[in-house]
Amino acid sequence: MALDIVRVIAGLVILIIAADRLVISAVRIAKILEISPVIIGAVIVGFGTSVPEFVVSAISAGQGNLELAISNVTASNISNMTLVLGVGAMVAVLSAKRRVIKREGVMTLIAVSMLGGLLLTGSLSRWAGVFLLVAMAVAIALLVTWSIRDENGAEADLEAIEADESRLGVEAIYGVAAMIATIVAGQVLLTGVEGIGEEVGLSVVFMGLITGVGTSLPELSAAVAGARRGQADIVLGNVLGSNTFNSLGVAGLAAVIGPGSTGAIDLPIIALMIGSAVLAGIFAATGQRLNRFEGVALVLIFAGYAVAST
Repeated sequence: MALDIVRVIAGLVILIIAADRLVISAVRIAKILEISPVIIGAVIVGFGTSVPEFVVSAISAGQGNLELAISNVTASNISNMTLVLGVGAMVAVLSAKRRVIKREGVMTLIAVSMLGGLLLTGSLSRWAGVFLLVAMAVAIALLVTWSIRDENGAEADLEAIEADESRLGVEAIYGVAAMIATIVAGQVLLTGVEGIGEEVGLSVVFMGLITGVGTSLPELSAAVAGARRGQADIVLGNVLGSNTFNSLGVAGLAAVIGPGSTGAIDLPIIALMIGSAVLAGIFAATGQRLNRFEGVALVLIFAGYAVAST
């Protein structure tokens, strides 16, 4: 089992680093090709928050384990709404703009509810996956439209990533290498998690919790950093965007690749996934902020979920 633990840790570390490098290369290439900052911000960066989940769930579904793929999605969604937002609010009070709550918040709740409704049937067909992917396309279109309305928002967010036309080929090589690394790391991570699960007798839900929390680490680190800098909108935007991409894009792709039973994701988990999104929204809507007390409450909810998943 020691080797499997090493695989899990190494897989997570490489997956997170490679996914981040993949997004940086994609943004630089898009800038060199003079793609609109709005498209870069809404699509490439938005997709980037869920690259680890995409890789892990796609590989798992391709191996015929859709339940683990979807457990990864539900665990990531719950972790984002409870652990990530909770820790961010404990570091500093998160004050959100009304439009963030109304637009991205409502979109995320709809996306999570759509996935939850499909999971209540006990399986996901390939057509269900197509439905979720079409919904993802609609969500991206809305994100682009909203970004266009927000004056210079995309440009400001992307200023830190510089692009040099002479390095287009280099960035393309880095991007391909990072993509390969994410796939290999995802496979190593899943091998380790499944090995530990078989030896210890872990449930699919708990194995999904391990991968889900692991793939949410970038959002957690970003939430802490954003809270310290007083960038509450970025913290909330990352979490809401990640959950939208997870629920529609990641789950949809997994279902298209390997449709099957999702019976292990039962009603309590589905209810918690949707309920945590509603609860976080209520907290944020109360004075348009999340205070430290509410952050502690969210973290305690996550702790209860983790214990119940064992």
